[in-house]
Amino acid sequence: MDSAQVQQILAAALQLEELHVKGEGSHYEVIAVDACFDGMSRVKKQQMIYAPLMEYIQRNDIHAVSIKAYTPDEWARDKKLMSL
Repeated sequence: MDSAQVQQILAAALQLEELHVKGEGSHYEVIAVDACFDGMSRVKKQQMIYAPLMEYIQRNDIHAVSIKAYTPDEWARDKKLMSL
């Protein structure tokens, strides 16, 4: 698997405003941005992102996924902080 395949799986399953996937081998970092995350606990956000990937995790195609899920406002703020 590569990051483009992971991105396709998530994009097909979840209608998110923004989706960024980085990684190689079996380790990936996912940044997901959507208004649906507003008011969701961190665990619920992660469960939502993990759900479409579970088949690949169980087959060991994906070993580790780091997930950061943001609302559009949180993403705008964090993006600014990251560029400092």
